[in-house]
Amino acid sequence: MARPPPDPVFTLRGSAASVNTLHFRCAEAGLPLLYSGSGKGLVHVWNLNTRRAENVLDGHAGASVIWVSTVRSTNTFLSHGRDMQVCVWDLHEGRRTVAHSLHTGSVGFCQCCLLEADGSKTLLALPAENMEEITVTELASRTPACSLIPDDKHGMLMCMKMWQTDAGPLLCAGYEDGSLLIWDVSYRRPVSCLKVHPEPVMCLDFDVGRQKGISGSSDKNLCSWMLDGQQNLQIQDSVPLTNPGVSRLRIRGDGKIVAAAGWDGSVRIFGWKKMKPLAVLQHHKDLVHSVAFSDHPEPSKRLMAAGSKDQRISLWSIYTES
Repeated sequence: MARPPPDPVFTLRGSAASVNTLHFRCAEAGLPLLYSGSGKGLVHVWNLNTRRAENVLDGHAGASVIWVSTVRSTNTFLSHGRDMQVCVWDLHEGRRTVAHSLHTGSVGFCQCCLLEADGSKTLLALPAENMEEITVTELASRTPACSLIPDDKHGMLMCMKMWQTDAGPLLCAGYEDGSLLIWDVSYRRPVSCLKVHPEPVMCLDFDVGRQKGISGSSDKNLCSWMLDGQQNLQIQDSVPLTNPGVSRLRIRGDGKIVAAAGWDGSVRIFGWKKMKPLAVLQHHKDLVHSVAFSDHPEPSKRLMAAGSKDQRISLWSIYTES
């Protein structure tokens, strides 16, 4: 018989608003820090040893925070809000100040994405005022590197992911009409386009090692797809879901599993290699906005976090065997 799905290790309460986005920062020893962005404009920095928020950052004037990330190379922190600002925080030596901010002009729900490549400049991709446009900026200098606007009409930019290749950075963007575009950032041009969903692409993630990605929509299917040797998109598989709607997808760093945050309040876990269903985690009372993996080098410290509209964050230890 299959093992029953596990219960959460513990639950974090205290955000006092919908939990929109999550990000782990792993330390060499001990449990990682967990950052969460809320619907009331606050960022909570959670100490998972004490299970309490050790810091609360307020930089978006009450506007919902939709994306958070740390920058490894500079030990700084980024938060993206519906106030059309990306705040760059200085958290050194206990400080809690916004060093500077970047204006996006976007009123949509597309999250920023960050690319830290060894020996290369750190790039930040932002949704722009034009609903289809992506602005790619060098983070350190705050200098716009390029603007990416499709030739064809695909509707609003919904989600994106950027990664490094030998030839330079690529970016995959999902659009309102259900299409995915692969952008060559260096040459500012699309290299492949494929319609993968009948509804808007709500979320995506990409596995650079396998050259394989996954996307979710408001429909009842997850789609996995590949990039061939000529960087052309090809649909690989379509996995039906019991209930429609996926908010976020995350492939764990070891490439073993993928998690889907569902509108029905469940988190579904699949084996990434063959998209085999492994577990349905049912804990939250409202839709799940976000999932994140800690990707700690020690399997025993690998955690998954899920953040929900019910104002709670659940922490899970699942399939941690290396």
